[in-house]
Amino acid sequence: MRRLLSHRHPLLYALAIRCHRAKRHLRWHLEKSSYASVIETEHSLPCNVKRHSSRLIKLLGESEMQLQLNKVTNLKLCLPHLNGLLIRPGETFSFCKAVGKPTAKRGFLEGMELSMGKAQSGIGGGICQMANMLHWLVLHSPLTVTERSTHSFDPFPDQNRSIPFGTGCAIFYNYIDFAFRNDTDLTFQLLLDIDDKNLNGQLVSDAPTEHTYKIFEKNHHFLKQGPTFYRHNEIWRKVLSRYSGDILHEEHLKTNHVRVMYTPETWEDID
Repeated sequence: MRRLLSHRHPLLYALAIRCHRAKRHLRWHLEKSSYASVIETEHSLPCNVKRHSSRLIKLLGESEMQLQLNKVTNLKLCLPHLNGLLIRPGETFSFCKAVGKPTAKRGFLEGMELSMGKAQSGIGGGICQMANMLHWLVLHSPLTVTERSTHSFDPFPDQNRSIPFGTGCAIFYNYIDFAFRNDTDLTFQLLLDIDDKNLNGQLVSDAPTEHTYKIFEKNHHFLKQGPTFYRHNEIWRKVLSRYSGDILHEEHLKTNHVRVMYTPETWEDID
């Protein structure tokens, strides 16, 4: 696959990022009143929409352990900007706007990040796990995802995976963001905390949602084309009546087809 011109020339790449960031900041300024910004930590809304927990530390080798420990620090620095955040009717949530730029001056450490086709260290690395959590919660709600990017490759084999591959998010301030909008008449709230083992998340609302949701995958498999492995699947969502449990319809959300950086256990050869 031929790389973009800006990726082949670092100066052009840096210029493209600066231009995009400037445009994003201008848009944030002009649309300031429409972004979720009110945090309420004294009281939480009464109705559970979705809960989820994700492990903080994975077995990636001794050399990556410090980066993972640093990731936990980075995730904790995100909490004050997200825990208790209210998303009221008509408001938009932006991960980059809410958390801000992860810098060493703010206490963010070198963590693992996925960039330019490889896993490497970078300030603020690992906060994608927080965006992954939020996206998974939002998928189980009537909130509307307005911006989301995924990583272009799969760097490591699964370890006790509990959710479908390809439901995560890529974050790169503020060039690549995760955002969603509340198009309902309900108010939603994010509840997040970190314990010894897990990042815990919950999405709650001020009244019950009309529907419940179930996320599942179809057609998951590995492929090998020449020397290169690929991972493929489809992400689907069932929409159910909260009161009867009947399936109302199914939605195809996304098809993933990404390069794999390891050798899978099984695969299908293609020409």
